[in-house]
Amino acid sequence: MEWQALGGYICLLCCSFLSTSRGSLQALSFQPGTLYQYHYALSVQQGPVAGPSPSGGWLQAQAVVRVSQLRRDLSGDELLQVQIQDLKAQQEPKDVEDPPVDIALSQKVQAELQQPVFISWSSGKIKALYGDEAESTLIANLKRGVVSLLQLQPHAGTIVEEDASGSCQVTYTVSNHSIIKTKDLLSCTKPKMGYASVNKMFGIQWQPSSRSLYVVKDSLLQSVLAEESHVLSLVLRSTTGVQVSSRQELKLVSSTPGPAVADEQSLENALPGTEGQHQPLAIASAPFRRACTHCPSLRAYLKTFDSQRARMDVSKAATTWQFQRLIQMLRRAKKRDVLQLLKRAPEEMLPFVVEAAVAAQSVSALAALSGFLDFSKEPRSLLETFLYATAFSPRPSKELLRLVLDKLDGKRMAPEVRDTGMVALGSLLGKLCQQQLCGLQEVEHGVETILTGLRSAEKEHEVVTHLLALGNAQLPSTIPTLLEHAEKGPTAVAAAAISALRQFPAQYISSQVKRVMRRIFHEKWKSYEKTCRLAAAEILLDNTPLPMDVINILLATHQLGMEAATFLLLKVQNSLHANHHPARKIMSNIMRDSRINNYNHFSKAGVSSSFSGPLTATKELLSTFGLDLLFLEGGFLRKSVSDFSLLSHDWHLRAAQVTIEAQGMESMLGENTLEGEEGPELMAGMSAIFFDVQLRPIVFFQGYTDLMAKVLLSSGEPTNVVKGNLLLMDHHQVIPLQSGLQAVVKLQGGLGLDISANVDVNIWEQELKTNVNTRGSLAIDLQAELDAPFLQTTLRSQTEAEISIHFDTMLRFSSSPVLMCLQLREEQVPYREIFTISTSAGNQSSTTRKGRQGTMPAREFALHQANSKMCHLLLTAEERA
Repeated sequence: MEWQALGGYICLLCCSFLSTSRGSLQALSFQPGTLYQYHYALSVQQGPVAGPSPSGGWLQAQAVVRVSQLRRDLSGDELLQVQIQDLKAQQEPKDVEDPPVDIALSQKVQAELQQPVFISWSSGKIKALYGDEAESTLIANLKRGVVSLLQLQPHAGTIVEEDASGSCQVTYTVSNHSIIKTKDLLSCTKPKMGYASVNKMFGIQWQPSSRSLYVVKDSLLQSVLAEESHVLSLVLRSTTGVQVSSRQELKLVSSTPGPAVADEQSLENALPGTEGQHQPLAIASAPFRRACTHCPSLRAYLKTFDSQRARMDVSKAATTWQFQRLIQMLRRAKKRDVLQLLKRAPEEMLPFVVEAAVAAQSVSALAALSGFLDFSKEPRSLLETFLYATAFSPRPSKELLRLVLDKLDGKRMAPEVRDTGMVALGSLLGKLCQQQLCGLQEVEHGVETILTGLRSAEKEHEVVTHLLALGNAQLPSTIPTLLEHAEKGPTAVAAAAISALRQFPAQYISSQVKRVMRRIFHEKWKSYEKTCRLAAAEILLDNTPLPMDVINILLATHQLGMEAATFLLLKVQNSLHANHHPARKIMSNIMRDSRINNYNHFSKAGVSSSFSGPLTATKELLSTFGLDLLFLEGGFLRKSVSDFSLLSHDWHLRAAQVTIEAQGMESMLGENTLEGEEGPELMAGMSAIFFDVQLRPIVFFQGYTDLMAKVLLSSGEPTNVVKGNLLLMDHHQVIPLQSGLQAVVKLQGGLGLDISANVDVNIWEQELKTNVNTRGSLAIDLQAELDAPFLQTTLRSQTEAEISIHFDTMLRFSSSPVLMCLQLREEQVPYREIFTISTSAGNQSSTTRKGRQGTMPAREFALHQANSKMCHLLLTAEERA
């Protein structure tokens, strides 16, 4: 056995030696006095990921690449001259059956292409690149792409090296005469180019790959085959996207006598002996920006502005497209033109222009807004439009934050405007911190502004507003402040603090937070209003709860009263049916215990309910609707929460959450509060969260006198919750291909939104009706550009849809039990998609379009069977009446 073990050990050593020998080749070099000629082939293709769009566009090019050694120093470093000659290019024909179309190169392009570049090269490693910095960017990048093929190493390993793609991590595998180079394109670092939305769900997913095969014989590079692919698609819809692939091939054709090697021993002495101007150049590709030749200017728009004055419907796609076009014009405009537009806009169009100027977020647009907006004079509605536009900005800048701080600092303004400003400021701070900009002086000043306002607030609603602002900011450093107000504050303050904590991601719900939530739910130090206790329980249940937390919460339901117990138990049951719920597995294990999961526990006869279920489901996206209804023991609605959420790639987004609360109804209905429990003031109001941004709460009535006045004088008109245009998607990505060509992907997604709510209380008929109507339009513009010295192609996908969703609640509390009907319905959804391919080569250009349109049928969502029966009873009785 010992001899067998020794023999195995010797075999292992031999295999290890052989593996090591295969993992390395001889040092690479080019011989002095020899001219090496390589055949170079390039093919690049751009096309859609899916859909009925045109095929895209492709480019093919062939050339001769000459490589010769000009100098070799004592350390082995070589100075190589690399020259491209006889380049011929072809593009895709209009008809698939036609032959490829030759691209005519201008004399200037041909002359620049033939200008050589020089590299300091050591056994495959490029140490420096030299060329003419006055050369056009696209031609210089094409040469970088050719030179990048000479960047390799003859031994295995993983290192960081630089080529046309940037500074990237690459892995080499060596075997016999071949070298395989795999580049991690996601690891590449390069000068910052472009931008992306803070919310990743409204962005683009990028799936790149790069692999090169080198063949080396006798220390000489024989051939290279480099292939690269980039797939970019919408996170929410992977079928909308673009695919770019690039293939380079370099093959040795001949080696003939070439120029003699220079005698100089330094690079500084060798380069001046060559023709042309040669300065050190970056190896990574330089960014190229297209000149916009057909883009409408704001100045031209102003000339026809008077004829375009019209009241626009934000729920129509045409308005959303106009909104996006105006943003593009504002980004290129000068301050005086933006200011002129703001001053000339009629009153009904001014909010539209302000929203576009905020979304543009250029220096000129922000400067014009700063000069135009006067927080002491402008109408409240316009100022709130500006502040909410900043709150929903997809990628706010420090300049935008500075503008908001300047307008809020020390100004006399309406209380509602200041409250809106606080919640908007919180959203700005949170998004800037998500962009790793928390250390900015402006951000620190903004955080201190909220905290100072919280400390100096004298009225309860002011404290609530500042707590909600901290919830929007989601700064971990403010969690202790929120916990203190949650545990020690009065009902409204505690509820706002707990609501703010619920906005934090799960990783910030620490053991300290959970300890405080336990004390609130189990009332360890003092009594809390039921809604606060239930909210604390939800934080515990929704953030990887301990099994004992779940058990204790379920066992404590006996002490909550019929309605609160029913509500909480239904919450637990819903989590068992939701595959995405983080506590589903834990709760499922606990429910195996018959002491907890039994009829005595889960047979509560209250009318409160909690329901959640899917609306639509694709492989990328799950959209859900949730409804929570908490009633008082006497049958009056205490709290209603309707929630539309999106889940995609482990991200969760509350697209819309509308909460309607009624407090103090116990005394109105002759109920007694429990001993030690607070008796809140009679009040009803509404708060809303849209795209994870908490808005300023709205009060319907406060006090009995105010209630009676509004019931008697009610006009029946709905209350506007939010109305305007939002830029949800804003993405600009520059992709330098290894071939030296450049791909640019741009995404803009606009949303026109009109949400209104109405609460109708009929005391005489003992009936309550609520209506939340959501109308909106979505317009998505995805554009992919491919730039080469002799070809430019653009793939564009434009998608639009119009939606209308109605959520109605009817309650009749004159009978026992309370009769309740919930209706959620969606009207038919018209949609349209247009795909466009534009190509320009030399003096020739072409455009191809394809499209499709249709209408998704209207539908009504069945919530649960008991609700359907109740709706039948109520609606039938109403028709008869």
